[in-house]
Amino acid sequence: MELRDKIVVVTGAAGGIGKAMALHFAKEGAKAVVCTDIDAEGAARTASEINGMSFGMDAAKESDIAYVIDQTECEIGPIDLFCSNAGISIGGGVEVSNEGWQKIWDINLMSHVWAARHLVPRMSERGGGYLLNTSSAAGLLNQVGSAPYGVTKHAAIGLGEWLAMTYGDQGIKVSVLCPQAVRTDMTRGLEDHVASVDGILEPTDIAEACVEGLRDETFLILPHPQVKSYMRNKTDNYDRWIAGMRKLSRRYGSIG
Repeated sequence: MELRDKIVVVTGAAGGIGKAMALHFAKEGAKAVVCTDIDAEGAARTASEINGMSFGMDAAKESDIAYVIDQTECEIGPIDLFCSNAGISIGGGVEVSNEGWQKIWDINLMSHVWAARHLVPRMSERGGGYLLNTSSAAGLLNQVGSAPYGVTKHAAIGLGEWLAMTYGDQGIKVSVLCPQAVRTDMTRGLEDHVASVDGILEPTDIAEACVEGLRDETFLILPHPQVKSYMRNKTDNYDRWIAGMRKLSRRYGSIG
């Protein structure tokens, strides 16, 4: 996909990766970039930099996502690319409260489900469209110190695979973005944590990787290329990989 003249929605666009995506997509010539975030003022600031539209949107609410889709298509036109980028992290393991698990589940996974639920039928009817879902290298490997993050990001990968294999024949393209550490609010204070061992990328680096991945229509967008080797090590010998992850867990411990 070339972004020129496309209508794009980006969630989590008040800062970090989402803001970088919105700015970079506009630079690439997108017809319109719609910026959404639970931080409505932040989304509006991002939109003001690119003459875009913004909405306050809670990614944990299906009704908010449906509203953004409806309003964008009514006021601007058919959405070509929907970037489900909003995400959160919670440290801890199985002891995390049910409320914590539900919140991260809704934002890190169900927001992708709801976007697809409301967009795939429309996109299929008009011959195609593109879903870019932000997951994480943790969705391919795992996350030392955070069961909720690792599990929900794995689920996001599984959903992306299912959407791609189920709707590809209807012209629906899917990519999942899987970086390691990125310099955002989520990683502040974790510069020496395990996710940062291969370096912390800037949000602009991630946006550039997204543009390249979208252009090539690559399912896995891996801004940290080392992740592919780690995946191969994992599938080559799962027991050895888990033993290695246990060592990392002993070294780096909890993130929250």
